[in-house]
Amino acid sequence: MKIRPIEWQEGIVRILDQTQLPEWVVVEEFADWHGVAEAIRAMKVRGAPAIGIAAAYGIALAAHQFEGNNMNEFRVAMGEVFQEFARTRPTAVNLFWAIERMQQVVNTAATVAEARERLLQEAHCILQEDYEADVKLAQYGTLLLPPQARVMTICNTGALATGGIGTALGIIRMAYQQGRLAKAYVCETRPRLQGLRLTTWELLQEGIPFQLITDNMAGWLMAQGKVEAVVVGADRIAANGDTANKIGTYTLAVLAHHHRIPFYVAAPCSTIDLSTPNGKAIPVEHRDATEVTHIGSLRLAPQGTPVLNPAFDITPAELITAIITEEGVAQPPYTTSLRELCSKARLSSR
Repeated sequence: MKIRPIEWQEGIVRILDQTQLPEWVVVEEFADWHGVAEAIRAMKVRGAPAIGIAAAYGIALAAHQFEGNNMNEFRVAMGEVFQEFARTRPTAVNLFWAIERMQQVVNTAATVAEARERLLQEAHCILQEDYEADVKLAQYGTLLLPPQARVMTICNTGALATGGIGTALGIIRMAYQQGRLAKAYVCETRPRLQGLRLTTWELLQEGIPFQLITDNMAGWLMAQGKVEAVVVGADRIAANGDTANKIGTYTLAVLAHHHRIPFYVAAPCSTIDLSTPNGKAIPVEHRDATEVTHIGSLRLAPQGTPVLNPAFDITPAELITAIITEEGVAQPPYTTSLRELCSKARLSSR
């Protein structure tokens, strides 16, 4: 993949600023970990796997910035770094999964020099593992699609959102390469327009056939019999299969259920949070009102308009046909199948 949302280059974290796509391709370079944390918060880098990768590199950068060799002082300083990254995007569980892995390194390192080296290696491992997971996930997901499938998706779940080819969009990519995809329908994804700006940008670069639709066209298309499957990503999957994803996903799941269309969630096992029992326990991030009232810097709503802006919604497990991971495909009941897949993931990582 030519698209790399996050890179490490000799003590610098390079982040492709997704808020400026598709008009401008701007790569920002950060020599200070605070800038990486702010880039996550401002959605310059977004997508649950990519957020985890960016946080890992930001933590490695913080370790390189630390001056001194006192291990106790280092652990205190890194504890503050972990807390700051944890506050950036509270819904994406990959963020906390990556932080936990980096914390383990700090807890077990004997010296500051050892911690610095191992933290950077751990960040590299998180990136590489995500790339490999995307390929395996896409292989499983492609097999679920009928020949010449017309697939609907929402938000951006491609190379911009991960460390590899993408999750839901990775399945679309692989299906196209194998001649199994007729077309992708891309929901614009209000209010941040990740589908309109980012998914279309990725698909155009690779010549994959698609049509952009407004979010409220989805039901009409399904009623016309023009959709064979809906494939979406996830920011957190609870132990019972309830799934948090970009706002509008729940609507697609209800529509798909009504029209008897398979609804698939695609995400690596790192997105499964067995400590969260169900969707009610998933924290939902609420963002600034200007994301709804404005398009870029242009205000469309009247001054003083009250706004509700949850970034995610929760799709109940009963509306999900299957959950596709790099370790296989989970089927209902998810309380059992997700736990089994997570056990396989832990064994394969040893």
